Amino acid sequence: MNSVETLEYNTERPYLIIPEYGRHFQKMVDYAMSIKDREERNKVAQSIISVMGNLQPHLRDVPDFQHKLWDQLFIMSDFKLDVDSPFPITSQELLQARPEPLEYPQNHPKYRFYGNNIKRMIDVAIQWEKGDKRDGLEYAIANHMKKCYLNWNKDTVDDKVIFKHLFELSDGQIDLASGGANLTESVQFLKQRVTKSSRPSGSNKKGQRGNRGKKRY
Repeated sequence: MNSVETLEYNTERPYLIIPEYGRHFQKMVDYAMSIKDREERNKVAQSIISVMGNLQPHLRDVPDFQHKLWDQLFIMSDFKLDVDSPFPITSQELLQARPEPLEYPQNHPKYRFYGNNIKRMIDVAIQWEKGDKRDGLEYAIANHMKKCYLNWNKDTVDDKVIFKHLFELSDGQIDLASGGANLTESVQFLKQRVTKSSRPSGSNKKGQRGNRGKKRY
């Protein structure tokens, strides 16, 4: 009966700052803080770091990981452990500071069916010197725009529409209409789309055995 009365429940124990290490690590840190001799306190802190590193031996000797362990040691001591750290001690204010809000791109292109990457490709093409290399890139961009257009709009589109959109998106710096270029026929893009959509995902070629009868591990 006496042994039952002396049982400790987690609800009655002190709060664990980093629960992943468990209560024994927290008791080791508390013991280190209770040592008055600084030299002895440093030895105990080094021992705690070594035991913490043993949990992930493949990262134990990595400098960045060592710095992380020392930061965690100070966090578990509520920054009250006074020892000599081989790394700069990260302040409590810095660890608890809220990160800056992440700025998401707020692009609202006029022709959304082309996607944002098309505009980036156009901006790159504009920076290139005029020549065969740039002409090839501009033609590839126009072909890709036509493919995107057919994926989200009608089953056919006039090349003049694509040239007009490309001229507009490039601020008038890419004009394929004046050169009399012809893009890939719409039928070719549609054939590729039909072939991909009609291909069965789990089909087997003739003569190949299926998955039936095979062991699954």
